[in-house]
Amino acid sequence: MRTAIYPGTFDPITLGHIDLIKKSLKIFDKVIIATTENINKNYLFSVEERIELIQESLFKDLKLNRKKLIVVSFDILTIDLCKKYKSTFIIRGLRAVSDFEYEFQLAGMNKKLNDKIETIFLMSDVENQIISSKFVKEIAKLNGNINKFLTKSVVKKLKNKLE
Repeated sequence: MRTAIYPGTFDPITLGHIDLIKKSLKIFDKVIIATTENINKNYLFSVEERIELIQESLFKDLKLNRKKLIVVSFDILTIDLCKKYKSTFIIRGLRAVSDFEYEFQLAGMNKKLNDKIETIFLMSDVENQIISSKFVKEIAKLNGNINKFLTKSVVKKLKNKLE
């Protein structure tokens, strides 16, 4: 069974993230969506809330296969998470050239830490490439329309959070 880890903050999960999850399911038997508390980021949603948002998006809104997706939180190195779930693959998304330098360095560091780990870079479809959680939150804070960027559950929770 080929398992991949898709780590991220998912604050909140967007259609861009979901696009990569769907693409990952075409390649891997199981995908672990792993959200973390990155100390360098300022979060709107707690880890528990993000797990709930991811699960509602994937399983309630989109009815994706629960047997092929696992949603977890983690506070260890991604390579250690790979070991825990017996995965040798990390999924990372690329939206623009500006993402590449950071992602390239991250993949290199992970490879240095464990040379059995491969990072797979995926790009979402063109209509989802511009979506970022940061911009979606800014649009929502200014009462803009966020329906094209998120599933229904996430739209509702984001609006409630900002009220």
